[in-house]
Amino acid sequence: MLFSSCSSTSPEGHNDFDVSNFEAYPYYEGDLGVKYSKSATTFKLWSPTASKVTVQLYESGLGGSSIENIPMTATEKGTWTLKIDKDLYGQYYTYQVQIGDKTLAETPGIYATAVGVNGKRGQIVDLANTNPAGWENDKRPELKELTDAILYEIHVRDITIAENSGAKNKGKFLGLTETGTVSDKGLKTGLDHIEELGVTHVHLLPSFDYHSVDETKLEEGQYNWGYDPENYNVPEGSYSTDPYDATVRIKEFKQMVQALHKKGIRVVLDVVYNHTFSGDDSNFSLEVPQYYYRQNEKGGYSDASACGNETASERAMARKYIVESVLYWAKEYHLDGFRFDLMGIHDIETMNILAKRLKTEVDPSILIYGEGWNAAASPLPVEEQAIKANTPKMQGVAAFSDDIRDGLKGSVFYDDEIGFIQGNKELHETIKFGIVASTKHPQIDYSKINYSKAPWAPTPSQTVTYVSCHDNHTLFDKLSISQPNATPEEIKKMHKLTSAVVLTSQGIPFIHSGVEMLRTKGGEHNSYNKPDAINKINWDWKFENKDIFEYYQGLIEVRKAHPAFRMTSTEMIAKNLKFIDFKDPLVVGYTISNNANNDSAKTIAVVFNANKSAKNISKFLPNGQWKVLVDGNKASTKGIKTMSSVKIDGTSALVLIQE
Repeated sequence: MLFSSCSSTSPEGHNDFDVSNFEAYPYYEGDLGVKYSKSATTFKLWSPTASKVTVQLYESGLGGSSIENIPMTATEKGTWTLKIDKDLYGQYYTYQVQIGDKTLAETPGIYATAVGVNGKRGQIVDLANTNPAGWENDKRPELKELTDAILYEIHVRDITIAENSGAKNKGKFLGLTETGTVSDKGLKTGLDHIEELGVTHVHLLPSFDYHSVDETKLEEGQYNWGYDPENYNVPEGSYSTDPYDATVRIKEFKQMVQALHKKGIRVVLDVVYNHTFSGDDSNFSLEVPQYYYRQNEKGGYSDASACGNETASERAMARKYIVESVLYWAKEYHLDGFRFDLMGIHDIETMNILAKRLKTEVDPSILIYGEGWNAAASPLPVEEQAIKANTPKMQGVAAFSDDIRDGLKGSVFYDDEIGFIQGNKELHETIKFGIVASTKHPQIDYSKINYSKAPWAPTPSQTVTYVSCHDNHTLFDKLSISQPNATPEEIKKMHKLTSAVVLTSQGIPFIHSGVEMLRTKGGEHNSYNKPDAINKINWDWKFENKDIFEYYQGLIEVRKAHPAFRMTSTEMIAKNLKFIDFKDPLVVGYTISNNANNDSAKTIAVVFNANKSAKNISKFLPNGQWKVLVDGNKASTKGIKTMSSVKIDGTSALVLIQE
């Protein structure tokens, strides 16, 4: 419900304004939150509708009574401040806001950067003390072009929690710092496995402090993906070795980033600014009720997130918060990229501002990408939404291609729907569209693409090419469920063909952790709160499917070795990549010529055959000897064989070069 009163009447001197008009709320440009030094700690909160705000100090992060309750002073533009002239290091605090005669529940404040167990109270810390040894020398691994990125999506717990992971700190940030870990079969696991695979970026599922796991009961083995935000600027406590001490989770997160960087791997954080765990009880609402959320026609929360509420990024202080939060993570934790959950809920201007500031204030090679859609309708006008179709209105922001995702293997929503890989003859143009990273290309009939009827990516770096992620079925499960009569060998062939398309297409490829070893979740669609038995990476898979792992490893090597797969502009793709008409809807192929993007190969030919039978394709290709880098069984930069008469096996890929 919106407030019934029509003005703010703060006795401490805030200006009157119409509280039912969120645009009228005063905008404050300065810093907010807690600033610590040994001599004093300053608290600053923005709460323009408050009549009174107090800071409560505590000895512990949970339980017990406050040791002091100190009123804050109303200052400029809706802010409240308090300076305490003594050393408060290690103490816990909350804010308590009173609006009129109503006192709200206590909150650590939305700008909290350190919290106690379960995130109920902030903790006063010196962030400099949370830096691991050598942190000042931590460097981002080199990334010359955004299209050089190869993303690998992991969940912190999944990657090391299995008994056979060989990790000591199973399911923790520190599990991803351990080197030399091997499975009981002697194969590399965890951090060393990721390095061995060859990806450039690890994409962490939400690892900020989320609500659904009780950090006081970690022995119970609770599980969640983390799409239920509580404290945005704090690492998740259940991934630390001590959730009670705020400094531990901060330091261990930094140690994880540092360890990945030392291995030459960049780190992307999955961020969820589009909704909060709850509406009325969220930290946003406990500071300024209603302001940070969009409302529906009845005055309740609008719900484009399908999680009960959606945030209002277009409002000045909400935009400020999102932008500053992302910048904080990039600067304090040395993060190299951000993936935005349900990015379509955010407005375009906010995405452009944060992208510009990240790239100018931190590093131009930072990756910013997200889901270019909503889960339901939003009151934000469509032309202002950061959806896939509006990608041309954004600079430096990429969107996932659901076109290629479902074009390859069928809809994520319908189990039995098949894609190109399983033999759907209607998706030929969609696959071509995915290959050129959703850009404009003269040989594509856009009327025949599954979802988009026009190119939506101005540059290839604005498309993330993928076929599976944490959501919905794993690739193995989708193929198995949609092809119940297929043999295990046939499923493997389809799996390899799918990966070959993703890892040779233009744009930025993204792979789901475990896909390189036929990961299964037992057919579960969305395992967000399912136990470890469903979600964990079982390292026996790597042993059982060593050929699959080596195929992914080889494809990644080929991509890295050949810049032609990583072209940097739409014009370069249109000029050098030419599709071949094989007169067969289940064969898609093309050549890349002219040593494109300074490639060592003068000409590259790539062909995907989704027929079960082999095809002789020599007459469609330029004459001469071809070196085979990828076929249906192997992928190697050294080459597998040479051929002049070219035949492609059923359900397989071919990558050929002429130097």
